[in-house]
Amino acid sequence: MHLDTFLFSALLLLLATSIAVTLFKHLGLGSVLGLLVAGIIVGPHSPGPYVTEHVGDVRHFTELGVVLLLFIIGLEMRPKRLWALRREAFGLGLLQILVTGLVLAIYFYQWQSSWPLSLLIGVTFALSSTAFVIQILQERGEIASKHGMTAFSILLMQDLAIVPLLALVPIFSETGGVSAEIPAWQQLMIEIGMIAMVVVGGRYLLPMVLNHLAKQGNREGFLLVVMLAVFLAAWVMDKVGLSMALGAFVMGMLLSGSSYRLQIQAFVEPYKGLLMSLFFVAVGMSIDFAAISQQLLTFVQHVVVIVLVKLLVLFLLALGFGVSKLIAMRISFFLAQGGEFGFVLFAAAKALDVIDDGTFVIAVGVISVTMLITPLLIRISDHLARQFDTAASKTEDLRYSAYQGEENKRVVIGGYGRVGHTVAVLLHTSGVPVVVFDTSPERVAQGKQDGLPVYYGDISDPDLLDTANLGSAALLVLTVDSSPTALRTLAHARNTYPHVPVVSRARDLETVGHLLSAGASHAFPEALESSLRLGAIALQMVDVPQDNVDLLLQGVRQDNYTLVKSEEDEVRKK
Repeated sequence: MHLDTFLFSALLLLLATSIAVTLFKHLGLGSVLGLLVAGIIVGPHSPGPYVTEHVGDVRHFTELGVVLLLFIIGLEMRPKRLWALRREAFGLGLLQILVTGLVLAIYFYQWQSSWPLSLLIGVTFALSSTAFVIQILQERGEIASKHGMTAFSILLMQDLAIVPLLALVPIFSETGGVSAEIPAWQQLMIEIGMIAMVVVGGRYLLPMVLNHLAKQGNREGFLLVVMLAVFLAAWVMDKVGLSMALGAFVMGMLLSGSSYRLQIQAFVEPYKGLLMSLFFVAVGMSIDFAAISQQLLTFVQHVVVIVLVKLLVLFLLALGFGVSKLIAMRISFFLAQGGEFGFVLFAAAKALDVIDDGTFVIAVGVISVTMLITPLLIRISDHLARQFDTAASKTEDLRYSAYQGEENKRVVIGGYGRVGHTVAVLLHTSGVPVVVFDTSPERVAQGKQDGLPVYYGDISDPDLLDTANLGSAALLVLTVDSSPTALRTLAHARNTYPHVPVVSRARDLETVGHLLSAGASHAFPEALESSLRLGAIALQMVDVPQDNVDLLLQGVRQDNYTLVKSEEDEVRKK
């Protein structure tokens, strides 16, 4: 009976999410809104069959998706880049929390018994959803835009603010308080020690373990160790009172300079996507329409006031920090919703009887509904941006400056052996940006010594090609020694990125035929090309004119090596 119930719940969830996501993506509203609506449909607060009554437990579990999301963001966030965002994070981000929280506290004071409690509620609603905003920015390809990076900086500051906010909750409780069993200086030392352990483990120990597993070709062990490191860092940070997502972000940032960065991202991305999808569904399941309907006017008023206050305050603060009106408007619309950490703060307040059940239900509903309307708010911002400043909208920088003007001619190379090294050096010295992948840690290390962007990764892994953004590359060059690997890579490249030409190395003419049949634009037999080069030098040394040699070699290649093919076949037969 338990198995039947589980299978029914799984089928119901898959049916609702697949239909909703397909429909909302078709309407141009994004997958996030589709997942939220699917959660409402399969939740316990809507008529008809539902997946589970334990929505809180589901939401807590799926917050692991937020952990993985911040880990991947950390992989892309070098320490230098994070330091460059300090003004936005500690300036604009901190002011946004304080000013928005103060304004909302004044508003909520008419419903609360004390001013400090109103301030706690106001600051909690001042937080925005890291999960929603980052996911939508990634879907839109705007995580590296000016408004994307500024929004991320503010969200990072909000994650840091969770610590003091959680510490404030017991102060308002009559049943709980701050524990005095451990002196404050000892708590501080424990926190510093735990953070140092995460830093040392991520900076030194983890790369050594991954290097050992990579040499063994142990893909499963590689993935499991990465996941263990991420969740261990999240658990450690949670134990010392910090955000789990912040711990994962730190771990990702520690690995951002590693040669394994892109392969790690390719391994983790599918799990992150699954858990994030379930997280959005769980948020939709949290909306209790029956409880909301009992205070419908007040509820609607709360939603409208919170969204408008966050829009106005952040817009004005961003202008004060020298941000253009267009970027300020985009940021304010992206961050107008409540955040998932509000669930945590209000749950802690409810557990300590700081707020009653009615306030908790309304608060959770307000956060969920503001998340629900976020995709619509972003569409409004897009429309306003086009009306407000069409020229600025068209010229807005959507990529990191390092890729400006280079993305359209970037070359992805699979394999850093002798052939891959030669191709990479020729392209690099000609000013063509390259990214190279190899499964040998020794070759990857050699590539770093050569000053080339060589990363650990299996070029035949579809997730790795997606992570490497092959779709925007000018060319894919396969120099791997394994024909099956080259053929698997070609199959995925042709199916997913048919517009990207592929040039491949081959051992012999038979392999050339297979590669060309699989969709390679060009394939060159390594042995025959070496022989032709040797023959050309021999002809030149016996005084055959250079023009004749060039014409001969050109004819051999254009004739599919027919002149020398029979000899190669004879050698293969022997």
